[in-house]
Amino acid sequence: MSTATLSDRGTHLRSIGVTSSSALLGVVAGYLSYVQVGATEAAASDTMAFAFVLGAILVEMAVVQLSGIYDEDELGFKHYLFISFMIFSFWFVTWGILLTEIALY
Repeated sequence: MSTATLSDRGTHLRSIGVTSSSALLGVVAGYLSYVQVGATEAAASDTMAFAFVLGAILVEMAVVQLSGIYDEDELGFKHYLFISFMIFSFWFVTWGILLTEIALY
């Protein structure tokens, strides 16, 4: 019984670690996009801001693979999709808030 509890706890902590690191990288990518592009009218069409998202996704994929958080048979398409979605979502929200807040003043 205690082995199952420890295994469940380890799985839960692993999920928290991957989710928080993906969220943090998304926020950092959003901030870097804002710093690079600024609050201009052409910010929506600037492809350099999207490059920060792709770079953050690649960095997170490398970190997850090199850290050994998941076994080779556990890390699949679903995990890659989750990491990409988390980073993109936090990037989009962070960059949107920064562009909106600065534009109001």
